[in-house]
Amino acid sequence: MKMAAIDGMVEDCDAIVVGVDDEGNLDDAGQQLDQRLSGWLGRVLARETQPGKPITAKLFAAPDAGDLESIVVVGTGDPTARTNGLAYRAAATAMRMLADRTRKHVAIGFAKGWDDDLARAAVAGAVAGIPGQDLYRSATGLVEARRVSWIGVSDAIVQAGEAVGEGICIAKRLVNEPPNKIYPESFVAQAEQLGSECGFEVEAWDKEKLQAENCNAILAVSAGSDREPRLAIFRYNGGPADEAPIAIVGKGVTFDSGGLSIKPSEGMKDMKCDMAGAATVLGTMAAISRLKLSKNVVGLVGLSENMLSGSSYKLGDVIKTRNGKTIEILNTDAEGRVVLADTLDVAVEQEPSNIVDLATLTGACLVALGMDVAGVMTNDTSWCDQIKKAAELEDEKVWELPMWDFYGEQIQSKVADIKNVGAGRWGGAITAAKFLENFVGDIPWVHIDIAGPAFADSPNEWRDAGGTGAMVRTLVRLLEQAS
Repeated sequence: MKMAAIDGMVEDCDAIVVGVDDEGNLDDAGQQLDQRLSGWLGRVLARETQPGKPITAKLFAAPDAGDLESIVVVGTGDPTARTNGLAYRAAATAMRMLADRTRKHVAIGFAKGWDDDLARAAVAGAVAGIPGQDLYRSATGLVEARRVSWIGVSDAIVQAGEAVGEGICIAKRLVNEPPNKIYPESFVAQAEQLGSECGFEVEAWDKEKLQAENCNAILAVSAGSDREPRLAIFRYNGGPADEAPIAIVGKGVTFDSGGLSIKPSEGMKDMKCDMAGAATVLGTMAAISRLKLSKNVVGLVGLSENMLSGSSYKLGDVIKTRNGKTIEILNTDAEGRVVLADTLDVAVEQEPSNIVDLATLTGACLVALGMDVAGVMTNDTSWCDQIKKAAELEDEKVWELPMWDFYGEQIQSKVADIKNVGAGRWGGAITAAKFLENFVGDIPWVHIDIAGPAFADSPNEWRDAGGTGAMVRTLVRLLEQAS
């Protein structure tokens, strides 16, 4: 899909998207189109109920108007209360509505006059809305337009929105790939290709390197699989040479059977998505590289399969992690935090100013916050506030959970330094975060549990079911604004 910025209305498009606000007023492009159609569009909208309700979209067959075949009118709500999330969803909804067949040229007019953040979010939504989970169907359900023109949006903003949208698509696609296609080695191959295309460095640690580095936690989780683990480090150097990087860390369990604490079939069928944290990190690295962000960023992902065999790690095992702490394993299905233990220690070794990790870590976070909200936990209020602000600006929902000391007491082991599950089922998202806190030292750190929003069971107007690319927009915003 080729995107471009243009100054005014186009005559050769076969579809056009215009907006209508909460009072029923068409935007500039809509008014120009209505004049061209001798008032037809205004008369049609006058018969609609709440035509400007946010993200409500209507598809109309255009009257006899040359090349123009289809018109989408999308509700853009109150002009004084528009959010980046609304802009993203409105554009994604409109593009999905037009994806029933190949469109040669789509013109989008509703972002004209919007501020740069809103317009960038709209472009990102248009890019990310259509790609979904139908990667291996002989006939895909939705078809991208060949060309999209943005009326009244600058070329720089179109390019920036494309960069963010493509980062989201990367994360979505990696999550949607089946586990026989994405496993530790193939994930690294994808990362190396993206690094070459986008301009960030990729360093990959194979099994021998992990052994030499005493990454015994990653090795333990992967011990039951025929697929060897990897730890990948991505470096983007856009800031001064002496500036400490910000570290973004992702859980990359490319398939999670639960190990010896085996999951039931219903709980296992979507476990290709258990590497969504790593996918989010890689999508973010691609986006900030294309944006040429003036920051130093290091991304780290621990990649493993959690499988069953005679060599699987076992309940009762004690693992000495890379930083020297010992872990008693009491549930092999609490493997993500074990993989992150070594990954976070490698992140600390990069001497970052701050760390944020993302992981589809706990069902407990789903119970606490539902499917659409990520849980955030921290050892540093100021750093967490920056992340919450970035999420608020991008309209991605997060909620901070407490990290009181008594939660940490629940993971104390009588056999080792800590155990990999809490004392009971209660507060499981927080006890998992307290486990991770053991591996970040005194560096400002936030853990984001994306178990809910990273994967959708059902489609909606603006995205398919499957991987969602959640938190890519938030991370990009965070890295742009972090102090």
